[in-house]
Amino acid sequence: MQSKIVIGMLLVILAVMNFSIVSKEQHLKQGDTVYLKLAPVDPRSLMQGDYMALRFEAADQLYDALQSSDDDIEKGTHDGQILVHLDENKVGDFRGIYHGQPLQENELRLNYRVRDDNIKFATNAFFFEEGTAELYEKARYGEFKVSEKGELLLNAMFTEQLTEIKAE
Repeated sequence: MQSKIVIGMLLVILAVMNFSIVSKEQHLKQGDTVYLKLAPVDPRSLMQGDYMALRFEAADQLYDALQSSDDDIEKGTHDGQILVHLDENKVGDFRGIYHGQPLQENELRLNYRVRDDNIKFATNAFFFEEGTAELYEKARYGEFKVSEKGELLLNAMFTEQLTEIKAE
């Protein structure tokens, strides 16, 4: 009897994991593309291997907007959405905090999280293959795929000319 319960639980866990993987793959394939400009970062962690700590200009602009906001938002910990306007290259330009207003042409909602006064869009790190750090020193944009709900998935890093950075 116990072995049937264990096998049943394993099957449930595998089903949930596979559903999560498939939904993330669909998000990457079908999501809208937005490039967010990086703020200066340090691309190295001895404990976790080679990675780039990410900070985005839009997060800095959001931080300023939250500090000057009259909204009753708990500034230490909360979730929300911002509006970005996409230029002809799909580079997102921060327009403000989203409050349910209708989206204009070339606008997207992006989810953000505030934890310990740090603003995060999807992730705060981009991991890359050991020994390829020099390639990623050229990174100026993170490419995200955005769902209709504003959920973000980091897809790749890009140069100032919006050329994808790839380890060969």
